[in-house]
This record gives sequence, C-alpha cells and structure tokens, in this order.
Amino acid sequence: MDKLKMLSDDGIVSNIEIIAKFFPSCITETKNSSGNIERAVDFDKLKAELSYHVIDDKTERYQFTWPDKFQASRLAHTSTSSTLRPCRAQSVDFDHTQNLYIEGDNLEVLKVLRHTYAGKIKMIYIDPPYNTGNDFVYNDDFAIDSEQYQLRSGQKDESGRRLVTNKESNGRFHTDWLNMIYPRLKLARELLSEDGVIFISIDDNEIDNLKKVCIELYGENNFIGNIIWQSRTSISNDREISSNHNHTLVLAKNHDLLSFGGDDINSSEYKNPDGDPRGPWKLVPLDGNHLGGNTIYKIKNPLTGREYLPPKGRCWCYNESTMQSLIADGRVKFGLKDDSSPKRKLFLNERIAKGDCKTPSSILLDAGTTKNGTNEIEQLFKGAKIFDYPKPTSLILKLIKYGYVNNDDIVLDFFSGSATTAHAVMKLNASDNGKRKFIMVQLPEDLPVDSAAFKAGYKNICEIGKERIRRAGAAIKEEMGALVCSVDTGFRVLKLDSSNMQDTFYSPQEYSQASLLDDNIKPDRSSEDLLFQSMLETGALLSESIELSTFNDKQIFNIAEGYLLACFDHDLDIDTITYIAKINPVYFICRDASLCRDAVADNIEQVFKAYSPDTICKVL
Repeated sequence: MDKLKMLSDDGIVSNIEIIAKFFPSCITETKNSSGNIERAVDFDKLKAELSYHVIDDKTERYQFTWPDKFQASRLAHTSTSSTLRPCRAQSVDFDHTQNLYIEGDNLEVLKVLRHTYAGKIKMIYIDPPYNTGNDFVYNDDFAIDSEQYQLRSGQKDESGRRLVTNKESNGRFHTDWLNMIYPRLKLARELLSEDGVIFISIDDNEIDNLKKVCIELYGENNFIGNIIWQSRTSISNDREISSNHNHTLVLAKNHDLLSFGGDDINSSEYKNPDGDPRGPWKLVPLDGNHLGGNTIYKIKNPLTGREYLPPKGRCWCYNESTMQSLIADGRVKFGLKDDSSPKRKLFLNERIAKGDCKTPSSILLDAGTTKNGTNEIEQLFKGAKIFDYPKPTSLILKLIKYGYVNNDDIVLDFFSGSATTAHAVMKLNASDNGKRKFIMVQLPEDLPVDSAAFKAGYKNICEIGKERIRRAGAAIKEEMGALVCSVDTGFRVLKLDSSNMQDTFYSPQEYSQASLLDDNIKPDRSSEDLLFQSMLETGALLSESIELSTFNDKQIFNIAEGYLLACFDHDLDIDTITYIAKINPVYFICRDASLCRDAVADNIEQVFKAYSPDTICKVL
C-alpha cells in the first residue's frame, strides 16, 4: 500500500508536466543537488520550439520587475507539509454546513487547497492591505530555505511577529508589498474555474503596480476592467483632493468562457408610446465598431424615404438581410418621431424572459459606502465599533452578481477581514434560495490592546470574523423564520498547523526496522485531524458530508457517501477491512502503524482485490 504524500502539490512539477504534454522532446533527466535523478526541462530546446531567435539577457524588452520578484514567484511553486485541523467548538453546524472558515497565513492555506480546489472556485474577492504606510504586509521570508518555511507553517516568527508595518520610509516600500501579493495572486489563478473571475479591491497607492501584476499573471486579454466604487461621501481636508473612491480590478481566468452578470433592469426606462403589442421598449444603437464585410450600406426610412449610413468609422451591427428582417418585424425605429437615425427597439418583456441584465458601469455610486459597512457591523454587535472601514455587503452583492455566481458555486475570500463576503453570500442565498458556498481565509492577526474590539473581548481578527458570521446567520434565520429557513448559515472552522506526522516521517531512509512499528503520527492529533489531511490529498472537498459509524468497535469515517472511507484506529482486523471493502469506496486510508502490528498488511490487498478491486488504498 502506498503512503499519502502529506505534501501539497509542487508547482514546478506541475509546470513540467504541462511542458511535457506539448513539447515532449524538451524533457530530459538530470541529477539534482542530492544526487538523485529527476525529470527536468531542456531550456535550449524549449527556446528553439518557441522562438526563431533567442533574446539575450541584455536585450531591451518590455518587462515589469522589482527586487526579489523571482523568489516571490518561486514561493508560489514550493510545496508545504502544513495541514488544516478542524475545530468543532468554534464551528456552526459542523456536520451539515458546506461553508469553510480557515485560520492561517493565506499563502500556506492556498498551497494546501491547491490540489483539492484547483479549478473549482467560481469567484474570488479579496481586499488586501492597501500599503498606505500604516498597513501591514505579510513577512514572507525569502532568506530561509523551503524546509524552514514549511516548518513555520504560517505561524508567528521567533519574535512573535507575523506581520510588519510597511512604512513609507522603508526603502522597500513597494517591493515588500509586491512580494506579498504576487505569489498569492499566482496561486489564486490556479484555484479559479475556467469560467471564474477575481475581484481585487485596492486604493491609489498600488493600483498601477497591481494592474501590471494581474495582467502578467492572468493575461492582458483576461483583464475585464476597473470598477471605481464611491467608498464615502464626506469630504476629507487632509490632502489636496479628497479620496472618496476605491478601485476594484476585475480579471477572468479565461475571458472566452466568462459569463458576466450585471445590474437589474430599470423598467422605468421602457415606454410604449406607439402601443406596440410586445409591450414597453426603449431605443438602442444599431451601429458598432467596423466589422468589415457587407455591414456598411444605406438604410431607408419607409415613412420619409430618407436614407442613412452608419456614423463615420463605424458600421451597422447586422448584415443587410438581417436588418431588413428587423425592419419588417417592426424592431427598427427612426427616433421617437421617425425623423432621425435608425435605432433598434429593445423590449422589456423579452429581456426579462431571457434573464437579461443591465451592463455594469465602471463607476459604482449605488453600492453603499464604508459607513454602511460600519453600520452593518455595529447593528450586529449591538453598537460596538469593532472593525475599521469594512466593505458593505451591498458592494459584495453587486460583485457576486457581476461574477455570475450561481447555485452551488464557491466564493473564496483569502483576506477575509470582518467576513463581509460570507455575510453577503448568505444574504444572497436567502433572497433567491441559492446554495452558494463560501471559503473565508484569514490570518489570526492580534488586535491592539487599546482597540475597541480588544476591549470588547476579541483577541484577533479571526474572532471578529467568526462571530460576525454567527450573528449574521442568526439574523437571517430570525428574519426568514428559523423553522422555514433553508439557508446554510453554518461554517466549519479549520486551522492551519504543521503536518500531523512526526518529523521522521519525511526521512524514510533513516528508519530502522524497529521504528517501522512505531506510530508516525504526532500524539496530539485526533482521528478527525487525520481525516481532513486525508481529504485534502484524495481530492475530497473539505465541505463534503462526513458520516461516522462503528464496526467491531472501530470508528469508520465515510466521506461524500462512499468516496473516501477511513479508519485510524489501531489493530485493524480482517473482518473490519472486509466490511469496508464491501462498501466499494474510491479511496480507503488507515494508519501505517495499525497494519504493522498484525498480519493485516499481508492480506489487505487481497481483500480489496476480491471485494473492491478499483479502490485506491493508502496509509499514513
């Protein structure tokens, strides 16, 4: 039986596999620093495949760079041995909810999620630190080696700090911020579905750099736009121009596959002055950018005989045959008084029937302000001011609609803050009976002891976020009626931690025969801890159903109705293994030590071969 890797996917290995698929002749073998043979890329051959000439390192070319950019990119590729440990005590409806709240450094968490959630997230929204000179950046240390970084697992450093204030006097003011955001956005792209979209809120300090980073990572064709949100209405006198807005950059994973939503149709814009039996309508242009072909021709007004060409440099949106059909069907009108250029009738009833929406504007003036966000939290926390400048749920609701997040889609926010995104997802589900799911990720950043939140009893930001979701969920149930409310207002709390395995687990060459009989699992880890690490490696979503049963006094976990069966008790016998095999799971996982202490290890493969030959059996 094979062992679980207990490591997240290695981004470099994945990239080599992609190159091997398209350019197999460029793959070779070489010795690594340890003297072991491994697969590698012959870059000279790859260059020959991709270009008629090789660009010299000194050749001038367009590029965007900064100190440590290479290391920041490399950091996204490295694997991690960290895991996620469940915390039932802080969760709500742990056994049934499909929502997740994850505590820990978001860079490590994204690596942990990479294998299971790659290509499964429909929408990502993040509101990262704005780099104003008073905000914090994550202290990702490029000086330490990969193993040391993995051991730290996103926890605080030796000085008790995980975040550092990025003062404007710092000589690496922009560099540190870019090195923080770059690997996280790189990993985020991997998690997006092919029709997925990411929204990133930012202010003026880093908007230019952030856009360059996003275009580099996601591609210029996948840049959808920049939404300017009016974040406040009051005027500030502390600078020459009052900053009353935020930016939200919008990027698609694959623009060609993206379905983008919009605002609700304003029915007051539609009238029916000519009594058209198809109901209210409004006029929209019939011309567009020059398409070539037979799209430039004269259109005659049948009432006046006057002829019209499209505006200079433009063309009609339809060929002549289609245009004549529209005119015959009464869908073309020459102005309200039939004395101007032709326009198309757009009927309200037809738009509603198609589920159509209004194209969003790049300027948002009706999505609430940070004051509304503050009022929402104060109302939930009975007047306590526990979070500064939170985004209002009205803004996130807009973005979720734009992202076309439908039933069962997943929304991820890995700078969760006060958990506005989770609140918005629950509110939207309550309004349309949706089943959208959220994943919130937040570093448990300590709160200042003199802050209102600390004085109210909250020690870190995660405590605020979790309590906000609890209270928001309770408010939604109270408003809808708890007995009839079908909205998932629960969440599973998972906490980033070091691997469940003893350190020696990663040095099998150092094992003695006696050590093979020892348990390789840390003594403070529970069966449920082991279960969630197993779920990550076998591709089971962390929100899947978990059913616990007992056979021969052994606890058996059944994940996703038979997808994964696991038993982490010691001294498994053949009867228990046979019982599990007869369920025909896709995966079966147990402890290595529980098989080493009896004869089961010699027979387990034969048992599964007889009853469930397709089951993948692994040990940890």
